[in-house]
Amino acid sequence: MPDKKVVLAYSGGLDTACILKILTQRGYDVIAYIADVGQQEDFDDVAERALETGASQAFVEDLKEEFVTDFIFPAIAGNAIYENRYLLGTALARPVIAKRQVEIALREGATAVSHGATGKGNDQVRFELAFAALAPDLEVIAPWKEKAFLERFQGRPDLLAFAREHEIPVEATAEKPYSSDENLMHRSYEAGMLEDPDVSPPPEMFRLTSSLEDAPDTPTHLAIHFKDATPVMVENLDDGRTFSDPVALFRHLNEEGGRHGIGRVDMVENRFVGIKSRGIYETPGGTILHHALRDLEGVAMDREVLRLRDMLSPRFAEVIYNGFWFSPEMDFIQAAFEQSEDLIDGRVRVQLYKGNVVPLGRQSSSLLYDQELSSMDVSGGYDQQDAWGFIRISALRLRAHKLILDQSEEE
Repeated sequence: MPDKKVVLAYSGGLDTACILKILTQRGYDVIAYIADVGQQEDFDDVAERALETGASQAFVEDLKEEFVTDFIFPAIAGNAIYENRYLLGTALARPVIAKRQVEIALREGATAVSHGATGKGNDQVRFELAFAALAPDLEVIAPWKEKAFLERFQGRPDLLAFAREHEIPVEATAEKPYSSDENLMHRSYEAGMLEDPDVSPPPEMFRLTSSLEDAPDTPTHLAIHFKDATPVMVENLDDGRTFSDPVALFRHLNEEGGRHGIGRVDMVENRFVGIKSRGIYETPGGTILHHALRDLEGVAMDREVLRLRDMLSPRFAEVIYNGFWFSPEMDFIQAAFEQSEDLIDGRVRVQLYKGNVVPLGRQSSSLLYDQELSSMDVSGGYDQQDAWGFIRISALRLRAHKLILDQSEEE
């Protein structure tokens, strides 16, 4: 029996299937770990193929609720958008996957963890930083960074030949125009034909969202309820259905947003390793929540707190994207954000239509908006004559600056 035990993050795809076989050839007892983060898979079939390839055990772990409540919702609450466009669907899934992988490794007495991420991408960083933060004594086996592995497998044809030679059950062909990854938050597409940034994605590529041409001509109306900036209920105002379970709530937003073509992004982003890469994303539910919560913050979050939060938000997005979910800086940011999210309670009504999320109205029990105070027709306790002094004080530096400019022109 092998005296070395490794937990492999196994998807059933070509890369991890071949890596599983190679690890057994190296004398490892391999535990295949399959993370269910909401992708459309036959998990029983994936587990069975892992066992056929040589895994001693195959664990399918349902991480959907933890993914939604502990990763997706906090990211949306913190306004995490990488490079002003990307809602971080892949980056958010990796820490929850790595966390459970470490838990299994420690529980099963494994000495190592392994993954199939390449040495060019972001995922290798996200997995390995999580491993280092959670279980630094575990050995990390990353074949795509090993010289011997890279020399043996120059590309996909070599992997396919290896799979045929060892009768590894995989669903793969030599022709693959792009790669994709799916979870509850989004579906992403990259590589292959999409590496040319001027090539338009084929319409049939998209799986979660309709094109705007095919989106319904009738809008959908939802009411989204928040407690401390966390979604707690979604009402479909058109058919009366309500959803409060986090996963069911998010699935409904994905379904309705997808029908209306909401949440498509095509961008060239900057990977942490320094390479620019094109990514195409479908994030319907996350996009709806993002717009609804930003609207609620307008009436329920203090102005200065909002400004400070939004100063930190780009850094928050970078921390997530770069793989530092389990880090001191993340602990600091989340502690600050939790304070800012306190009492961000209320309901936002939105209309979904042809790629747009349109807020129609909002209510909050912690309302900072004063209708009388903001009214142009009612004084509301505001003495407009006070504005003279306010403007004079605000203009002091402008007057001083103009005097300096005038003096320099005279000299």
